[in-house]
Amino acid sequence: MIAMLEEDFTQVLQALQFDDAPAGGVLVIYKDGQEVVNTATGLALPNLPWSSQTLSVNFSIGKGVMATLIAVLVSEGLLDYEARISQYWHEFAQNGKTDICLKDVLSHTAGLFNISLVTTDAEVLLDWDEMLKRIAAMSIATPKSQEEHHYASAYSALVSGWVLGGLVERVTDMTLNQALNQYLAKPLGVIDELYFGVGADLIDKIAKPERYFGEIPKKNTPRRKPILKPDSETVLQTLTHLPTSPLWRASLGDKPITTAHVNRLYFDTARMNLTNYKNALMPNAKDGLEYHRSDVLMATIPAANGVSSANALARIYAMHADDGIWQGRTVISKDVVSRMRAIQTDGLDAVMPANMRWRMGFHRLFSLQDVPDGYGHMGYNGSVAFCEPSRRLSFAFIHNFDTTMLNDVRQFALSEMALQYF
Repeated sequence: MIAMLEEDFTQVLQALQFDDAPAGGVLVIYKDGQEVVNTATGLALPNLPWSSQTLSVNFSIGKGVMATLIAVLVSEGLLDYEARISQYWHEFAQNGKTDICLKDVLSHTAGLFNISLVTTDAEVLLDWDEMLKRIAAMSIATPKSQEEHHYASAYSALVSGWVLGGLVERVTDMTLNQALNQYLAKPLGVIDELYFGVGADLIDKIAKPERYFGEIPKKNTPRRKPILKPDSETVLQTLTHLPTSPLWRASLGDKPITTAHVNRLYFDTARMNLTNYKNALMPNAKDGLEYHRSDVLMATIPAANGVSSANALARIYAMHADDGIWQGRTVISKDVVSRMRAIQTDGLDAVMPANMRWRMGFHRLFSLQDVPDGYGHMGYNGSVAFCEPSRRLSFAFIHNFDTTMLNDVRQFALSEMALQYF
């Protein structure tokens, strides 16, 4: 039965390459603490097929890894969700931030979303110590509002990583990667599969978009946005014959099943505030970072350049799905799991065009199905990792397609299928 299910997912994953081969990706699913799907397609590098151990830059998926590490430290008594950050990091109290609590940062309600208030030079993001100084000194910002919208949160796409990473280093007296290994990677058996900043020896082992096959982007390589392509006939035919197509068709009504129409079932881009979005994601709208550059991969930018494998991510969320327990060992206490899962916000986010229903560092599961308890985190490129506790299900999909979460549907096709099957 399991083998038949895995074959179904393999066929869909291969179909979702669309016209983008040889790029590909990997999908790992756990059910009841056991791996039930482990399938991959395409190439991560010119001579490296994708596998569940392949390392990849997964952008904001790393926020879920960080939030999990924070939960472990809360369980260990080193942190408290209700405590002020300035209690642990005295310099953080500058410019009106004295009363900001850990839960405020994790739920994106602290007003610390505007990276341009920290620096307008993207290269400064690579200097960990300098960024911690600037984050400690930054001021709170109010998101620009549109008259018809009231915002419940403001997604801290970049700033939150330094706040949380700096906090981890202070309470553990370790570097961020040392703490990640000690408190999370080691208990889950995924040493060498989780990083916030990698060593030089790993640069040529990390999946890259096809445009960088055969080369590693050099310092000062400009950031290039994914090119928005119209759906080809191959894409349109694939979208209408997926296991999730009936689900989409029921929601779309008379609209055809296209990438744009399906994506809008999950993100209402008409409600996006571009000013807030740019302020949160880019120090300078003209000169963004190319995250596959060697020096950027080696830097510590926790909210954006986390490197991990699908195996590691699936194990993290399998532990979440089993109420903080991994293979009989308690990693996060039951009380902390309960507090971590509690919804903190309910309303439109000022940066993301959706109701994110933030928990302690995790957003809701984006699905057309009834999954109110699901949570996790997606990445900028449309990768995603999550759990659905009522099903004891965990899911990790990462890839090297040249896309963004706002113009791609692969994650939704696969996640909806998993929720239907399991």
